[in-house]
Amino acid sequence: MFSLTLILGTLISISSYSWLGMWLGLEINLLSIIPLMSNSKNPMASEATMKYFITQTLASIILLFSIITMSINMNYIIFNNSLSLIFMTSLFIKMGAAPFHFWFPEIMEGLSWMNSFIMLTWQKIAPMTLISYSSFKNLNYLFMIVIFSSMISGIMGMNQTNMRKILAYSSINHISWMLTSMLFFEMIWIYYFMIYTIISFNIIIILKKFNIFYMSQLFSSFNNYPIIKFFFMLNFMSLGGLPPFLGFLPKWLTIQILIKMELFSLSLIIIIMTLITLFFYMRIITMGIIMNTDHNLTIKNSYMKQFNNIYLINFIILMSLLLITIMFNMY
Repeated sequence: MFSLTLILGTLISISSYSWLGMWLGLEINLLSIIPLMSNSKNPMASEATMKYFITQTLASIILLFSIITMSINMNYIIFNNSLSLIFMTSLFIKMGAAPFHFWFPEIMEGLSWMNSFIMLTWQKIAPMTLISYSSFKNLNYLFMIVIFSSMISGIMGMNQTNMRKILAYSSINHISWMLTSMLFFEMIWIYYFMIYTIISFNIIIILKKFNIFYMSQLFSSFNNYPIIKFFFMLNFMSLGGLPPFLGFLPKWLTIQILIKMELFSLSLIIIIMTLITLFFYMRIITMGIIMNTDHNLTIKNSYMKQFNNIYLINFIILMSLLLITIMFNMY
């Protein structure tokens, strides 16, 4: 029931005609995810739930305040500009964009893998969509958020060993790319979000299957399964945006638009900062290559059959950039 109301809340928010209806959808979404987060055997889940509730409530209060004040003071343009900053800030708090990100990695640390997946993907849809709807975007403020998100995610993610925190900082980095793509061509952020969701699902489903939460557990668990280890490493390369993997496609389109709009400095900053996030992805991958895999170990066929679909899906998704590029050229 709560899963259905979670979906319903987001759908109400993105399909509403009024700002108040959008706020109502966000509240339904918040009240639905709280029981899902707390319904876990993890002792840290209740702490994470409380932190999430407090931060989201604060963001909702700021959002409601800005909506009501803007509806009263529509004639005052200067006043409206400052209120638009408050409005956008509340949505940045809700999605966990830097420098309003402090709650996000802490909450991710206390969640199960499926709740982490919801937090990384589904919970981003409503705030992102509301920012794309708003006609009073402040470009300088948005550029500042993009630069902060790309810088902080790269620097803060470097010394992490917790896989959920690594994915949280990775998500903050991808937020900066999505916000950048949203400014000039709204369809690209939807493509970006869909591809990011698919890659995150691939990584999280493997981590959940092996019950892995820390980097130290990572490759001792995979030693008997070289093919899964191989696909897991390729998915991290795709998440970092290395060609020829699918994760490179939305970054490629975003960079192309930034160059066409002559925003060379912004594109340079987010590319360099994304290379830092790619560094800690490559650190995970390098650990896997250095750790020896014993190929002589016998693997139970009954257990490996469960992964046949994962192999197929991973291969199709990882290599689909080549197919998409061919389709574009043919078109």
